[in-house]
Amino acid sequence: MRILIIDDEAHIRKTTSVTLETLGHECEESRNGADTLALLKKSSFDAAFLDLRLGDENGLELIPKMLALEPKLNVIVFTAYSSIDTAVEAMRRGAVDYIAKPFMPEQIRQSLARIENNQRLENRVVELESMLPSSDAFSDFTTQEPVVQKLFETARKAAASAATILLLGESGTGKSILARALHRHSPQRDNAFVTVACPSLSRELLESELFGHVRGAFTGAVGETWGKVKAAEGGTLFLDEIGELPVEIQPKLLRLLQEREYERVGDSKPRKANVRVIAATNRRLEDLVKEGKFREDLYYRLNVITVELPSLRQRPLDLPALAQENLRIFARQSARPIKGFTPAGMSAMQRYPWPGNLRELRNVIERAVILAPGDKIDVNDFPDNLRGAQPSGAMIGNRVSLEELEREHILRIIEVAGSMDEAAQILGIDPATLYRKRKRYAETAEPQGDSAAEPASTA
Repeated sequence: MRILIIDDEAHIRKTTSVTLETLGHECEESRNGADTLALLKKSSFDAAFLDLRLGDENGLELIPKMLALEPKLNVIVFTAYSSIDTAVEAMRRGAVDYIAKPFMPEQIRQSLARIENNQRLENRVVELESMLPSSDAFSDFTTQEPVVQKLFETARKAAASAATILLLGESGTGKSILARALHRHSPQRDNAFVTVACPSLSRELLESELFGHVRGAFTGAVGETWGKVKAAEGGTLFLDEIGELPVEIQPKLLRLLQEREYERVGDSKPRKANVRVIAATNRRLEDLVKEGKFREDLYYRLNVITVELPSLRQRPLDLPALAQENLRIFARQSARPIKGFTPAGMSAMQRYPWPGNLRELRNVIERAVILAPGDKIDVNDFPDNLRGAQPSGAMIGNRVSLEELEREHILRIIEVAGSMDEAAQILGIDPATLYRKRKRYAETAEPQGDSAAEPASTA
């Protein structure tokens, strides 16, 4: 942990610092309230040892100011003037522990051990909560298709190993859900599952997010960060859309995979990492290698075990069960007494090509559960493109304006995309422009009975 020692006596700061560094922690020192608050504004700390008498200052009054700057800071009060009243008041103001001076190194160790244990429990709770939405969706990996059964069996075997896994497949086929399932069935299951979305940031910010940085490493780096690799220590690092990883960062990732070693941005000190890497992409990495956009050695290092998820079009036998499972989930969430699908509704789903795969299926069924007037979902409860009232391409060549064609195309892309940013990327326009267009379409739309289809909730 990074720990701040706040005491007006230099020898106490030195003694505490030596004790903490012996235990493997990093320390900074402060002798008064002003220096302390200045440090907290520039850098992040996991814990602070605070003396209650800082010359003329009262350390109790400093606690809420510190927590206002660093809400998750674990403040441990230590003082030679201990009493029940000051201990109670320190806890009331936000301290997590209280140590009387003179203290033994073992007292420091025990106090930090309690903090570390609490942090592990909190991280575990966060991880379990994040898994709840996807636990029902684990049914996506049951199948009646023999080829898909073999594929998922390979995934289950791979989960038990420490090998790097590369997940391939179209957008919306469930790569991120499978990555979580692999983690939950792996030896790393009790540690963190950390996701890095490779296309989401600039090269500089992505490198910092992955590996962390030291203060002053680049413009705006006023504090230090440890990065996602450190956060995933002992667990799983999931690199989503690895095909978008900038070429400049690829050698660092290769080093992490080969040597289990990395350096923070602006830091020359190598650090060891114990993480299991799962990567996913909807791109053909072999083509990117030929184009010089992806390192060949990194590709082979990632391609230890490959699992290519099938599109929903390739799983016709699974569609009814997947649709029913999603219906059950969303009916329960919205407290709607929807029991199933009419024959016409199921037939429409089976005819539809599902370009957005499982993600689009969920969006369509969630929408239908909300809008269906009866206890079964009928073809009329689906969007126009799925109902067949206006099949794909039907407007082209007809007497419609370019504006109408654009509107129809944009709304359909929004419906199948995983987010507005992804939709903007597919369309080749700025996200702000897409938001303005969608807002204008919503403002000008008029109710048209069953044919008035709204964009899916995922957008």
